[in-house]
Amino acid sequence: MAFYDDYLAGIDNIEHRQKFAQVLKWVEAHYPNLEGRIAWKQPMFTDHGTFIIGFSVAKAHFSFAGEAKIITVFEKEIQQAGLSYGKKLVRVGFDQEVPYELLAKVIEFNLNDKKDCQTFWRK
Repeated sequence: MAFYDDYLAGIDNIEHRQKFAQVLKWVEAHYPNLEGRIAWKQPMFTDHGTFIIGFSVAKAHFSFAGEAKIITVFEKEIQQAGLSYGKKLVRVGFDQEVPYELLAKVIEFNLNDKKDCQTFWRK
């Protein structure tokens, strides 16, 4: 049983649930050293106790967050991908293609940028 199975069970739309499950499985497959857990009622992945990326689901989209710094660093790529975003998160419509390349860049950036971080969030 994956750490996020109960979270997925709460997504009523079967197609949305399946698409979001694929995203979480992709993270697990490509970053097996990350620790997955549910915190703040959402699935997230950490490395040595520090936050790397988190996810949440809404009616028409799912979001991923890697702290505010990723918006600054990747804003141009987020815009080019046609994704909406806020101060700390990026929204991917369930009718959009999952931007796996961007997800990988965000995860790799956070792994490198936070390699010496001793806190959950950046200071």
